[in-house]
Formats: sequence, C-alpha cells, structure tokens
Amino acid sequence: MYNQGLFRAWVPKLVQLLLIIIFISVIVPINGVYVGNVSYMVGGTGMPSEYYVWANYGSTIGMGAAMPIILRMKWRYKIRDKVTVIFILIAILSYLNGTTDRPLLIVANSVIIGYLKMIVMLEFIIPIMFMISPEGNRGKFYSVFYPFSIIISQIAGYILTIIAFDFNWQFVHIASAAVCLFLALLSWIFMHDKFFGFKMPLYYIDWLSILLFVSVFMFGSYVLAFGKQQYWIHSPKIINASTASFVSLLLLVVRQYTLKRPYISFKIFRKNNVIHGLLMLLMTGMYLATGAIQNIFTIGILGYDSVLNAKLNLLMIPGIVAAGVYMAFWFKQGRGLKMFIFLGFAAMLAYTVIMYLSMSLEFSFENWILPLLLKGFGMGALFIAVWYYTLDKLEMTQMMAATGLVLVWRTFFSVGIFSALFAWLQYQFQIEAVGNLAIYMDGSAFSYNQVMGNMKAIQFNAIIAANKRLLGYVCIAGVGVLLYILAYNFGEDRHKMYRGIKVTADRRRHKEKLKRTQMQEIEDAAGAVL
Repeated sequence: MYNQGLFRAWVPKLVQLLLIIIFISVIVPINGVYVGNVSYMVGGTGMPSEYYVWANYGSTIGMGAAMPIILRMKWRYKIRDKVTVIFILIAILSYLNGTTDRPLLIVANSVIIGYLKMIVMLEFIIPIMFMISPEGNRGKFYSVFYPFSIIISQIAGYILTIIAFDFNWQFVHIASAAVCLFLALLSWIFMHDKFFGFKMPLYYIDWLSILLFVSVFMFGSYVLAFGKQQYWIHSPKIINASTASFVSLLLLVVRQYTLKRPYISFKIFRKNNVIHGLLMLLMTGMYLATGAIQNIFTIGILGYDSVLNAKLNLLMIPGIVAAGVYMAFWFKQGRGLKMFIFLGFAAMLAYTVIMYLSMSLEFSFENWILPLLLKGFGMGALFIAVWYYTLDKLEMTQMMAATGLVLVWRTFFSVGIFSALFAWLQYQFQIEAVGNLAIYMDGSAFSYNQVMGNMKAIQFNAIIAANKRLLGYVCIAGVGVLLYILAYNFGEDRHKMYRGIKVTADRRRHKEKLKRTQMQEIEDAAGAVL
C-alpha cells in the first residue's frame, strides 16, 4: 500500500499542521555553519574566517547537488525511515562541528548537511504547496513560502547568535544536534511507514556526476573565499583551485552528453527566460553582497556586537512580509512580472542610495529602519518574482535539475563573486583614502603624538570614504539594472504599449487597399460593358 501523506491515519489534521510547521521551521535555518556564529568560531579555533565562509558556501552547494535526484530518493525509501535517519545523521554532523577544531572537517560536514537537508525538506514542501495552492499555482506558493523561509532564517539566526554570545559557539551546534534528535523522535512516532509510490531504483543515479558537480563549485567557492587572503592569482593554491574547478566543469559537461539519463540537462540554457533569469539573479547578488559593506560599517565603525548586528536583520521582516502580500495580490490579478521585478530592484537601489547618503559616524540605530525596510521588500520581491520567471515553462524533470543550478547560482555564485569583489575593492579604496587624507598632514604642522592620537579617526574616515565610493559604484550599476529591466520584454509583445497606434495604422492601410480593389473592379466592369 502507498501513502502520499506524511503522518499516520490516527494523527488529527490540526496536529499534522502543527507538526509540519515545527519541522519546516527547524529544517529551513539548520546549517553546518551559522553566520552570526562565525566570529566566535574564529576566536575559539584560531583559524581564519575564510574556512567558515567556505563551509557556508558548501551548505548551499550540497543543497544544489541533491535537487536533481530528490524525487528518486523520495520514491525509493519509506518516509518515516528516511526522515528519521536523516535527522539523526544531521545531529551527528552538527555535534562533530561543535566539538572539533579542524575547519576542513566542518567544511565537509556542511556539504553533507546541505545535501541531507534538501532531501528531507522536500517531504514538507510538497504538502505545504498543496495547502497554500491546491490548484498548483507556483506564484501563490512562492508568495507565502519564500517570505516565511526568509523570516524564519532571520529569527533563527538572531536566536542562535544570542546563544553563542551567552554561552559559546560549540553550544549552538550541540543545541542544533539536540533539536534534530528530538525531530527524529517525532518523525518516528507520528510518520507512517509506507512508501510514497512505487519503488524507484537508485542505480540510475550517476554518482560521478554528483561528485563532479560538487567539485566544480567547491573549488570555485575556495577561490572566492580565500582569494583576498591568498592575493588571488599570485597564489599557487588559487591557481590550482581555479584549474580544478574548470577541469571538473568540462568533465561534468562531457559526462552528461554520454549518459542516457543525465544528471543535469543543459538544454535549459537554450530558453530565453532561464538566461535572463540567471542574469537578474546575478544582479540580485550584487545588492545582497552589500551586506559585507554594511557589516564593515556596523562592526568596524559603529562598534556593534554580533547580537546587535544580527538584530538589524529583523528590521527587514516588515518589508519581506509586504513583498509577499503584494506579490500574492499581483499574481491574483494576473499581472506580468516586469513591473514587480522593477519595483524589487528599485527598492534595492533606494536602500543603496540611502546608505550612500547617510553613512557617517553619527549614524543611529533608528536610521536603519527605512533602508532595511526597503532592502527587505526588494529581497522578498526578487526572490519570489525572479525565481518564478527563471523556472517558468520548464518540465518537471528539467525544473528539478535546473533548481539545483539556480539555487547554487543565486545563493552561492552571485553573492560570492560580488562579496569577494567588494572585499578586495573596499581594501584598495581604503588604502587610497588613507593616502588622500595624508596629503593634509604636514609633518611640520603636526607632531608625531598628535598624528597617533588621531589615527583612529583617520582610519574611520578612510573606511567610510571607501564604503561610500563602493556604494556609489553600486548605485550607478543599479541605474543600469533598472534600464535593462525596462528594456527587456519578459516574453510579452514588445510593442504592446503601442498596440492602439499599430491597430489604427493597420486598419487604415486595409481600408485603402480595399478601396483600391473595389475601384479596380468597378473600372474593369465598366470597361467590359463599353
């Protein structure tokens, strides 16, 4: 017997809904490394922060690697057994992350946690999708699920940062392991032990392709994470990692064309919406990467601790909720995505402009409300609309394979490449700003003690000058993004705005042609009579 539900028959519907909310609220934020915990991990282990940035990228890469085979895994095992075992494995890996001081082990565990997390997440996403939209409207589902997942991640990050601040960074991972064990117990008690459908074999899965997929992006993420520290192409490690990533990509592409059932179909890149969707996700990553500039300002200039810095993310929640509500109304009205995507990028540009104009030493906490509200709205709008447009008009098999690539592109590549670029540019601009300030310091006018006494103020002003210059370039690029959105037709009639003029001109030409035809017939008839 098959059972396409999640829980046993004796579990009440209300309890099932409560259990789904509990499970998804824990699965979404769980990770191998938590961003608010990184500074404590660096201090506790004495290792560079780049290892933990790499581990954070690894979680996303693991999630993307699981997407093409996730449906086959769903049909292969009983739901209760699969969910219980996965939660136990995640608990073990989280415990290892909390008790080790070896960063490479944390990186490897983070990849596996992301892989397992994606498999178990699908079990709860499908029933949530049909509860939100029984007719299968993806737009309506995205309008609810994406804001919910982003808000849960922000709240969980804030809570875990408080735990790390009050106790230590190890306790965060041990607490995560305990929560996963508790969920494993709940799944064993309440979930049924039947298959979702007919058993699908696993020997159709090409594990070598999965390994190559992970290799491509893990070597690439090493370059982005350690590029600044290793001084980019001047380091043999960066050159070797770049070469390994490129070779793995070539092998992955060749491998797919030799398989009867390819792991990833590259035919999706022939579709216009996929190409432009990836480009818009890259532009979204540019704005999300400005979070690194914000962290430099809050921690380096304003002196915020990690808890207060994590609290800033909570200010984005009203904007995220507004984006979800507005998008649901937008889809209900059947409107196109063009202007909503335009609004999302416009909100991000407004956030950048406000930060450019108001960044100073006297910046108060209340000044964050408006820019972060706009950033939250822009993030929610772009995550919903651009993701919807990118995966639109794809078949189910193509969509599952494309989702893994798009997930890695959106969360790792687009954000990672701009974060690395911004970190390098900010450092170069800061050095240049210090040199510019030094012009006004004559050795005969200031004593050594006076210069040393003002060194902190000089450094602060150099950081602000570098941040503002970088944000200014982002603002200029943002104007170009808005012009691109206005110029692109999103698959609609390019001349739809001028359809009235076009129809009038066609009607006039048709009348003139009909008149000439009728006059010719009259002349021919008159000639025949004569």
